[in-house]
Amino acid sequence: MTTTTATDSEAARAQQCARLNDLCRAGTLKQSRTVFTRGCIDAFCDPDDRLSLFAVQAELLGKVRGHVFAEGDDPHGERDFGAFEHRGKRLFWKIDYYDPSLSFGSEDPTDLAKTHRVLTIMLVSEY
Repeated sequence: MTTTTATDSEAARAQQCARLNDLCRAGTLKQSRTVFTRGCIDAFCDPDDRLSLFAVQAELLGKVRGHVFAEGDDPHGERDFGAFEHRGKRLFWKIDYYDPSLSFGSEDPTDLAKTHRVLTIMLVSEY
């Protein structure tokens, strides 16, 4: 007989969150959105050039989507946080779990009916 421990269920939860977070980063999860902080946009965009904004967003998203997790940089196994360099500046990205109305934290980040993910890309100084 196999018994399930809290550690087993925590590991399964982390794996499910990681899978959903990967879909969020890939831009294929319907229950998610991506936001860029004001500082992040100001650091890289020409305020008078709207195409510059879209180009910068695409560059940053490309780096987030291509992020490779190294041993030790994902201690909870959820693949919800990372860091990278862009044009000489250090940035973070973070996935947070909210209820579908985006008013409160999610009760269960593994349940798509109860969770909307928000991927935020920011300068390290804004964290």
